[in-house]
Amino acid sequence: MSSPSVCPPALTAVERIAAIRAIVAAARDRGERVGLVPTMGALHAGHLSLMQAARNECDFVVATIFVNPKQFGPQEDFRKYPRDLATDLRLCAEAGVDAVFHPPTEEVYPPGFTSFVEMGGLSEVLEGRFRPGHFRGVATVVLKLFQMVPADCAYFGQKDYQQQAIIRRMCGDLNVPIEIRVCPTIREPDGLALSSRNVFLNEAERKAALSLSRALHLARQKISEGATDLHVVRDEMRQLLNSTPTVHADYATLVDPDTLEEIATVLPRQVAVVAARVGVTRLIDNLIIEK
Repeated sequence: MSSPSVCPPALTAVERIAAIRAIVAAARDRGERVGLVPTMGALHAGHLSLMQAARNECDFVVATIFVNPKQFGPQEDFRKYPRDLATDLRLCAEAGVDAVFHPPTEEVYPPGFTSFVEMGGLSEVLEGRFRPGHFRGVATVVLKLFQMVPADCAYFGQKDYQQQAIIRRMCGDLNVPIEIRVCPTIREPDGLALSSRNVFLNEAERKAALSLSRALHLARQKISEGATDLHVVRDEMRQLLNSTPTVHADYATLVDPDTLEEIATVLPRQVAVVAARVGVTRLIDNLIIEK
């Protein structure tokens, strides 16, 4: 268990699987509905909105804090990812979380670990093209967390649209008995989607990062004005991004909300998705567009 100097007194924080399972079992024995909020820490208002949703809908809320090494590629600096456990625990306590599970790496991936969840289809497009193996690591750790913390429902943000789509598909395919709740993206007043990676942006890059949300709103505007050729719309989205200093687009497109396949013509419902490097920081965003 975390030391008292780190863990706020109103919060239970544990590092071991057996401990969090016992805590969840006790809540279930009391007849309580258990909500789970998986995070990698570096908490911001987006995470806190998930905790609030869980608090509103469940009797007992567990948050996990684990920076998952299996979802970082060889060119992505796992060690650079922001970590501040003391602040994260304080924010969890203030958000009304009942228990935090923050395991060390060896608790999640013990020596000799060789089993992974392979996701086809949804994991091979968009982020899957630019971050090979990323969703293999995501699906594996999320399934493990669902086994470690057997909650009734788990909360994810819409900002990581492809991630939540893959997790929902995984749970359906593997008959995982947990309800997946997807909550709206939380943004700064100027439209920038909240991300733990935003701390890496300098002032000029922070301003340039607004091009991601502008590209999404451009797509929505074009569709609302009657655009039918989405090849033209995606070209304009990409041009907006790449014409912004320090921004380089990885992709800017419109996809089917279920299959994540690129679409050429407007559907009743589609998702505009973008990913770009702003300086050296890679950001993603999306917007559901209904005609």
